[in-house]
Amino acid sequence: MKKFHIISAVLIILFFATNAIAGQSATKDECVVKCHEAAALINSKGLEKAVKVIGDPEGPFVWKDSYVFMMNLDGKMLAHPIKPELTKQEHLFLMTDPTDKALFVHFVNLARKVGHGWVEYMWPKPGKNTPWKKLTYIYRVPNQDIFVGAGVYVGGMMY
Repeated sequence: MKKFHIISAVLIILFFATNAIAGQSATKDECVVKCHEAAALINSKGLEKAVKVIGDPEGPFVWKDSYVFMMNLDGKMLAHPIKPELTKQEHLFLMTDPTDKALFVHFVNLARKVGHGWVEYMWPKPGKNTPWKKLTYIYRVPNQDIFVGAGVYVGGMMY
C-alpha cells in the first residue's frame, strides 16, 4: 500500500509540474488579444507613449514566453522589449532567419496587403540563442502605417 501512495504522489507531482510548464507557453489566442490591445493603446495614447509601454521588458505586453513588438511599414522596429537593439537600425529588411527567410519583409508585406495574419519563421526564445520555429501574428493598427506582432513557439529546436 505504501508503494501505491508513493507512486500516486509522484504522478500527481508530475501532472502539476507538466501543467505548470505548459502554462508558461503563450497561445495563439493570447497573441491576437495582446496585439489588439497594443493597437488600441497606440490609437488612444499615441505613438510616443506606446513605444515606451510596448518596449518595456517588465510591461504588460511581455507575458509567459511571448511579447508584442511594434514596427512601421518602412521596416523600422519602433519597440521591442526583448531585443531593443533592433530599434537602432534604419530598417530590418535584410535580416533573415537561419533558413534565409526575410521575416521582416514578410511582416511588412502582410501588414500592407492584408492587415493581419500569421508568419512562420525561426527565432530564438527570450533569453536563448538557439532558433525555434515561431508563428507570429501581425496586426496593422487601424488608420496608421504601423503594425504590431506577437508570436508562439511551436515544435522544437531546428538546429
